[in-house]
Amino acid sequence: MTISTSQSDAELQTRHFGKRVSKSKANDPAGHEQEMKTTIVPYSDNAHRSQVVALWEIVFGYDAPHNKPSIVIDKKIASMDQLFFVALAGDAVVGTIMAGYDGHRGWIYSVAVSSSCRRQGVGSRLMAVAEESLIGMGCVKINLQILQGNESVTVFYSSLGYSVEQRISMGKRIHENIPAA
Repeated sequence: MTISTSQSDAELQTRHFGKRVSKSKANDPAGHEQEMKTTIVPYSDNAHRSQVVALWEIVFGYDAPHNKPSIVIDKKIASMDQLFFVALAGDAVVGTIMAGYDGHRGWIYSVAVSSSCRRQGVGSRLMAVAEESLIGMGCVKINLQILQGNESVTVFYSSLGYSVEQRISMGKRIHENIPAA
């Protein structure tokens, strides 16, 4: 079954057998309009790991040991929740998103888009796939956190219907579950 919707003249989304194929128009280095095709698929460790690690190192640049990409990926795979997706342009990983669900609320994590593919709808399509998956599980509310210093991304999330809530986020690292560096 294929369902197509036209978001605009510049974008076509197609839902097909668990994959979302999207075409966006972008300019090549010479300024000529080109069509970039991206596909959103579930993460596959054998096919995607090295590219996801490289993308996250560039986009996030985390220093904390518990945020090391290989640890995050290993722990996500172990959860077996099927809420890890990548955006592909051909065989190249150009975006990622992870989601989580606790039976009531959903969480969005690790939204990353290659700098060359930003402002082309890749992040919005990744969010749509994650939201669709969470809603299908019965999720009643989806949360996300934005690191201090990256507040400019609130415009993106606001455009998708998210709003800033008056909350204090707290965390506690469980050191015995963080592999030594």
